[in-house]
Amino acid sequence: MGSRRAAAERRRTKPAVIGSVAAVVVAGAGFGVYAVYGGDAGGEDTARTKSAAAAEKVKSGPLTAAEVTSTAQRFLTAWQKGDVAGAAAATDDAEAAKALLTGYAKDAHVKDATFTAGTPAGAKVPFAVKATVAYEKTSEPLAYDSALTVVRRAGDGEPRVDWHAAVVHPELRDGDRLVTGKAGDPPVKALDRDGGEITAAEYPSLGTVLDGLRDKYGKKAGGTPGIELRVVRGEKAGDGKGAKGSGAGEVADKTLLELSKGTPGTLKTTLDPALQAAAEQQVDGKKGASVVLMRASTGEILAVANGGHGFNTAFLGSLAPGSTMKVVTASMLLEKDLASVNEQHPCPKYFTYGGWKFQNDDKFEIKDGTFKASFARSCNTAFISQAPELKDDDLTRQAKEVFGLSMNNWSVGVSTFDGRVPVQSKAQMAASLIGQGGVRMNPLNMASVSATVKSGSFHQPYLVAPSVDGRKLATASRTMSGSTLAALRELMSYTAAYGTAAEAMAGVSGDVGAKTGSAEVDGQEKPNGWFTAYRGDLAAAGVVQQGGHGGDTAGPIVAALLKAGG
Repeated sequence: MGSRRAAAERRRTKPAVIGSVAAVVVAGAGFGVYAVYGGDAGGEDTARTKSAAAAEKVKSGPLTAAEVTSTAQRFLTAWQKGDVAGAAAATDDAEAAKALLTGYAKDAHVKDATFTAGTPAGAKVPFAVKATVAYEKTSEPLAYDSALTVVRRAGDGEPRVDWHAAVVHPELRDGDRLVTGKAGDPPVKALDRDGGEITAAEYPSLGTVLDGLRDKYGKKAGGTPGIELRVVRGEKAGDGKGAKGSGAGEVADKTLLELSKGTPGTLKTTLDPALQAAAEQQVDGKKGASVVLMRASTGEILAVANGGHGFNTAFLGSLAPGSTMKVVTASMLLEKDLASVNEQHPCPKYFTYGGWKFQNDDKFEIKDGTFKASFARSCNTAFISQAPELKDDDLTRQAKEVFGLSMNNWSVGVSTFDGRVPVQSKAQMAASLIGQGGVRMNPLNMASVSATVKSGSFHQPYLVAPSVDGRKLATASRTMSGSTLAALRELMSYTAAYGTAAEAMAGVSGDVGAKTGSAEVDGQEKPNGWFTAYRGDLAAAGVVQQGGHGGDTAGPIVAALLKAGG
């Protein structure tokens, strides 16, 4: 890495059900029982005159337990009473809160809701929701857990609920809505490559994938819609954080409750049931782990799994790939005659470029070493040292033209993030050479990189065959020369046998190649660990967020899948 170094468990209590009067019962240590009656439950503090309010000192300092309690009480009581204006006034964004809370009853058709607060953890108050969703002649009970956080409002310091859509339901992101009605898309019965049904119950990692398949093919697969409560996405960033402008793929709408079932259409995928089961097993219990396995010669995706099931990091993640990006960079240096496999290549302890001082892991150096040695040991300065010889757009062009990345045109069958390699200059350009700076990838992208090396040309990954809907797959504009390709395979093969990937790849026989990576992220104690590799006609990549070195964390996951592929 360069020298630039790029919540609390909820205790649940026995619920105390809120009665039909406008009272919220809040249970838990240090959280008294309060009842709020009448129209003042959620209104603004109208009793104060403007002059008196202006004269008061702005409240500051940590919130007291009483402030947290009373604010949560005020919000939940008003919401339960149907006093939308009052509940919204108890938040720090009344306009956004009013819109979503109004839709909760009007669009989502939620009625008879009760809210039972639990024990607060500082300023955070968990609460349980029990309600009924009723639409036309159908109804179903609805129950889920949520939480709110109390903050001081900017300007006057008054305690208010920190407003986000997730307060209403944890599956909501800001900009999303809850809607009950005839499903926008009929359900889809997804099949694996052998014709067996794929369910989220059997393969928990595929819940978000199945949502995506329905979003894409529900109206094309021949089914009929049912009635359901669902999350309708607003501005779809797709990075798992609701951030705008990330470049990540869109997140599909999500069904929360079925009031009446529709008739599913049938859709065949490329997933291999045995390999999918193996992938699920490898990430089980590892919340930050994600992996993708594909067939190098065709692009067929055989398995995809995420240790955390709420977001499909494997397809939609937008993360710095660290030294696995050196596969792409090495191909560029080889083509430009800036490196040669068995010729001497500089690997100093430090190299300064663009005002940044870059270094190697543990500040190692390789004296009089070859480019092969630097690649196998993942020497950062061996790549950074070539920055003065490169144009700002060289890496971007290599990624697009040879590896099909960063063009935002993959058509996999569900939404994906197709990698990002922006044109950068000076220190940021140099950092991009080692997978930092502005470079962003996910396991799908990096599995495709290894597949391109193994097959000799880019084959866009896909989960649903293009023949199903006649769509056109993305292509790369050129391939590497035979000599460059042979050299790159030699580098990855040597790394799998003798370099940083050797321990993980031990016992993986046949024609193999690999590259490790670690990517430092601001605010993390440990870097994200990356690993990309191929064996025969299989290519795979994985990441373990905050896992540490890729060879120790993601490496065993990827290697196990390559072994399982036979």
